[in-house]
Amino acid sequence: MISPSYCDWPIHCTEMFKIGAADAVVRPNAGRYHTLIAAVQRRAVRDAGVYAPVATGGSTATRPPERPLVQKEFLKAGHLPTLLAAFLYFDLSFMTWVLLGPLGVSIAAELHLNAAQKGLMVAFPVLAGAGLRVVLGLLVDRYGPRRVGIGAQLMVILSLLFAWGVGIRSYAGTLVLGVVLGVAGASFAVALPLASAWYPPEHQGTALGLAGAGNSGTVLAALFAPGLAVAFGWQNVVGLAAIPLAATLMVYCLLAKDSPRVALRISLADYLRLLRIADAWWFMFFYAITFGGFVGLSSSLTMYFNDHYHLSAVSAGYCTAAIVFVGSLMRPIGGAVADRVGGARTLTMLYMLASASFATIASGLSSIGFAMPVFVLGMLALGMGNGAVFQLVPQRFSRQMGIATGLVGMSGGVGGFYLSSSLGYSKQVSGSYAPGFLVFALLAATALVCIGGIARRWRTTWAQAYGAARV
Repeated sequence: MISPSYCDWPIHCTEMFKIGAADAVVRPNAGRYHTLIAAVQRRAVRDAGVYAPVATGGSTATRPPERPLVQKEFLKAGHLPTLLAAFLYFDLSFMTWVLLGPLGVSIAAELHLNAAQKGLMVAFPVLAGAGLRVVLGLLVDRYGPRRVGIGAQLMVILSLLFAWGVGIRSYAGTLVLGVVLGVAGASFAVALPLASAWYPPEHQGTALGLAGAGNSGTVLAALFAPGLAVAFGWQNVVGLAAIPLAATLMVYCLLAKDSPRVALRISLADYLRLLRIADAWWFMFFYAITFGGFVGLSSSLTMYFNDHYHLSAVSAGYCTAAIVFVGSLMRPIGGAVADRVGGARTLTMLYMLASASFATIASGLSSIGFAMPVFVLGMLALGMGNGAVFQLVPQRFSRQMGIATGLVGMSGGVGGFYLSSSLGYSKQVSGSYAPGFLVFALLAATALVCIGGIARRWRTTWAQAYGAARV
């Protein structure tokens, strides 16, 4: 029996009509279609050993276990060494991806950059990573995430060592370095499919939340890079970053395994076909707000605190690390909450909080003491939102997860590029960061309205047909 969660619709229909009358518990006023849908889901989950039969009035029916029991089953549901490898790979790659942000104060002082140049410099790796995620997504579906991850990590390590050896002496050189760092940012298209393929739909939010918590690498960059730049020079920090990357690569080679599930080989045309589906665009938009806000702030806040509140580079890095830590910690929690109450319901609450937080920041906060709690709340909403979006994506596109991850991840990178660069240009043009934060707050409010309108259709179409998890 094939679970509907992993089937295409034609297969799903075929399997429905293989079910005998004994499996079809007819509800009052329910048509044959809905009866068969319910029977398919009961048979599928019963065959998988997820639901246990219980006696109800002399007949046998099924009911889902309590949520805490489902969470205990998570440890047995997939492959924990691979999940750990995906987390570590993503974590150190993320640290490398946003490296120019924490180093931005030192780089700008040495190269005499204005606000717009600083904004573009820290945003450029984000944009490069967004585009390269599609490339790595194609490679992952063709060659498997393990091999692609090893190749991409080797490329980043060798490029960092080369950049450190020859030196970077100009603004254009920092943009070229940004392309190299973008390869590390594209690790999203490797780590998430690597972890996702091992887990069933009811655990996708938790599994992808834990793997995606590797975005905590931004904490490492913000915490250590500014101090190391003061002590050794920012160019030497670029070379030092290759050391933890090499150690992580060895662990990855030992622990990571590709799932035995056979992946369909895809082409660029498959991406184009997915783009004809409206839900793909919705996920891209929602993730552009949550992940785009997270990575955009991770890249920009060190320079923002240094410029706006006149903190030293090291103190600004510590403040950024504290804020980013909250967002990173909340990603797996957001996935777990979405598993319990539904991704759409979770996103509704989180977009509301994010919009209010960044509108408050745009209104003007006189001191870092007032700003920090508001930034923490905003980053909490964005971090949880990242996990909630990827609780929904595998339910809708379980058999195109590599393609969907590439496209949705790309949109998140584009959102991060927009936020980082817009803050710099806002400061350059108006003399204030407020317009940049206000526009982002309005975008979060737009996402709030959209998720409220589309969630009902999701629950009454593909969620009923395919998913055992909550929407």
